[in-house]
Amino acid sequence: MVAVYEGPCRACGRDRSLAFLMADDIPPPHAFGGAEPSQIIDPGEFAEVGHSVCRRAGFSLLDSPESEHHRYRAAVAYGLAAFEEVPKFIPPGADAVPASAFTTEVGRARYEREPAKFDRDILEMDIDLSRKILADIDNVSRPRGRSGSQA
Repeated sequence: MVAVYEGPCRACGRDRSLAFLMADDIPPPHAFGGAEPSQIIDPGEFAEVGHSVCRRAGFSLLDSPESEHHRYRAAVAYGLAAFEEVPKFIPPGADAVPASAFTTEVGRARYEREPAKFDRDILEMDIDLSRKILADIDNVSRPRGRSGSQA
């Protein structure tokens, strides 16, 4: 399956067409891809998105009453999905994402700034923390019209 995106370039105005090969398995909501690492987005870009989104959501969570935390759940889930992509770049038998996996300017800059953040143990901590924040949001805040009981 291929997804094709077409439209004018915002920078130069020329028509552009980008085709992306889709994974055979359709990812669940709040996921970026299948079991294989992306061939388009590098691990540093995923980490940048995860940290940026979760940082903004975290400030919002701190500045709002618990009853309103559900408003930030989607952002935290999106950040978690980005974090979950990074370990896919770790080769079998390795403990960290190799420097060669960083193929973009953003990705290389993030890796050069903090290479230890791409160790498996640190990546798992980011994922675990995001999952705990989601669970906490679910425990303390429900959107209006939803109750905690199941029928």
